[in-house]
Amino acid sequence: MTIQNIPLFQVMGAKMAYLDRRQGVIAQNIANADTPNYRAKDLTKVDFGSVLRDVSTAGKVHVARTDSKHIAPNGVPETPQETKRKITYEVAPAGNTVIIEEQMIKATETSMDYSLLTNLMRKNLGLIRVALGGSAQ
Repeated sequence: MTIQNIPLFQVMGAKMAYLDRRQGVIAQNIANADTPNYRAKDLTKVDFGSVLRDVSTAGKVHVARTDSKHIAPNGVPETPQETKRKITYEVAPAGNTVIIEEQMIKATETSMDYSLLTNLMRKNLGLIRVALGGSAQ
């Protein structure tokens, strides 16, 4: 049995993958801050609480996805999609909607969430080690 079989670790891994992808989108926004007519992007939010509830329910049969365009079955986190920003309060004369300060706040929030999940994963692995009779480190 690996930690990938434990629902909590499945959800934490999915959330970390989401945060990694979001950080990439934010970096792309910052890199294109001076590109004319560039529209800032972000990822759609995923409710990881409901994903954890679905994953932790034992005995469910999941439908196989044969195409990435199919609807995801319950318990499988959807791949985050990039969405164009709809409401903009500032638009540069060249039509660019990237606000550096806003992107930096999002990058910091994403980094803090990723650090939190890393610490949670480390603590849970330490608890598992202790339960198996090893040391917490």
